[in-house]
Amino acid sequence: MAYADQQMSGSRMVAIAIVVLIHLAIGYALITGLAYSAVKSVVERVTTVDIEEPPPPPPPPDEPPPPPDEVIPQTVPPPVAPPPPVNINTQAPPIQTTTVIPPPAPPLRIVPPAAPPGPPTPPAPPAPSRARGVAPDGQGRWAARIQENYPSRAIRDEVEGRVGVRVQVGANGRVESCSVTGSSGSSVLDEAACEGMQRYARFNPALNAAGDPISASWSTTIVYTLNR
Repeated sequence: MAYADQQMSGSRMVAIAIVVLIHLAIGYALITGLAYSAVKSVVERVTTVDIEEPPPPPPPPDEPPPPPDEVIPQTVPPPVAPPPPVNINTQAPPIQTTTVIPPPAPPLRIVPPAAPPGPPTPPAPPAPSRARGVAPDGQGRWAARIQENYPSRAIRDEVEGRVGVRVQVGANGRVESCSVTGSSGSSVLDEAACEGMQRYARFNPALNAAGDPISASWSTTIVYTLNR
């Protein structure tokens, strides 16, 4: 309805403006001496203008009814077990007080780290060895005495020969034992050779690495010859 009223007001204003213009024209025509009949016919036409109001707008279409509310099936919630009771101790813990002041803590001792061990001391070089073998002492002298002690039985029988002997020399340089390593073929000469070695032979005893005298063996050959 407001829209129709606005259209009607606009049409009336146009009509009023046209009427005003016509009246001005008629006045001008009267002033200028126009024909009265022409002015009268124009006035009749204008005054007989029928202003028709525009038809009202059609009513808006009816809105569709709202859809029925959907029925949502209700589900039964599972049973919930009640929480276990919680025991809350409302009493404050007992506070024990003492009037004995503990002794102060001992001062912290900082022990410096031990120095790394140095390289091991190399072993001392071994002392030079003083070991030596047994050696005859004055062999020419006591060998001549052994030959001079020629057995009388061998002289009578004119027996000659070479006797190989091995003696064990003690730490004092004397012969401790004698054995025949090469027989002359005559038991008389073999026995005389060992007897002479034990009686006349002298030696410088053998020494160990520390230089102490020790027992050692020594071998030689005694030659028996007759002077003719």
